[in-house]
Amino acid sequence: MRPRMLRTSLATLTAGLAAAGCLVAAGPAAAAHDGPPRHACSPAVSLTVYSDALDKTTYDGTYVGNLSALAPDRRGALAALSDRSSLFRLDARTLKPREVIPLADENGAALDAEGLVVDRDGTYLVSSETEPSVRRYSHTGELLGRLPVPDDLRTAPEGRARTNGSFEGLTLLPGGRTLLASMEYPLDGDPADLVRFQTWQRTRHGDFRLGAQYTYRTDPGLGVSEVTATPDGRLLVLERGFTAGVGNTVRLHLADRPGRGTALPKRLLADLVDCPALGATAEQPQPSPLLDNFEGMAVTGRSGGRTDVLVVSDDNQNDVQTTRFLRLRVRA
Repeated sequence: MRPRMLRTSLATLTAGLAAAGCLVAAGPAAAAHDGPPRHACSPAVSLTVYSDALDKTTYDGTYVGNLSALAPDRRGALAALSDRSSLFRLDARTLKPREVIPLADENGAALDAEGLVVDRDGTYLVSSETEPSVRRYSHTGELLGRLPVPDDLRTAPEGRARTNGSFEGLTLLPGGRTLLASMEYPLDGDPADLVRFQTWQRTRHGDFRLGAQYTYRTDPGLGVSEVTATPDGRLLVLERGFTAGVGNTVRLHLADRPGRGTALPKRLLADLVDCPALGATAEQPQPSPLLDNFEGMAVTGRSGGRTDVLVVSDDNQNDVQTTRFLRLRVRA
């Protein structure tokens, strides 16, 4: 959740948003023989627009930042989770906050909230990397329950997970039967490039029981900051790192659908340093002024053979970092 960091007008992004809560296509996807798409980051990924419209803003007395997760909301909005224990419902067209919902644990304490899923009944599943945990909340923020977590994934000394290195991503696979949480960093005793993905299976009563555990290999020096399922059940995985005086590394990978063995092979879709900056600026050293501490990601639609993906950065409420949204089009 910690690594660091980027502005265009709100109107630019809203031109690419649909009222139903999904990003609309900017136009027909280019055929393979047409060459790279406009604003290409790679042959598979293009950047449509970015927006810093919510950077350093407040809503109803709450700071709109520290955003760690995104999820399309079944009630026609976009849900955005702050790791400072707040959940925002954003207007799908304008990104303006409509509502802020405070979250708390069983003792009324704040969460280090990192992952978010809007379940099929409209309740929110929220992961916290403190314990770690996955809790269920009503649409008004009432705590409804908590999912079981394997002992070895618990934060030390209870388990083998490092502090601020456990459940960072959360996603629900197509069909709604499998929930998956991604660890950010390896467990104590695991190889330096191996992280665990934990699943839960929905029972016929609608709750979740522990399921299979998978392994995923990160690029050297990077951790998993987010994971989200594609419409066909594969996983978009955001890997991220930060080097003082240099800036962020952010890469988007595609991993196999869980269930075909315990290891999840991946392939690189794009290194975001290769995306066009489109006029973005950075307040600290960065390999590209577009880069920041990108931590939240959601699939928001599909058209023309491409998947629309929205990414947001966690500014850590830091003057040299920015709350930035990116709209990506992914062909995978």
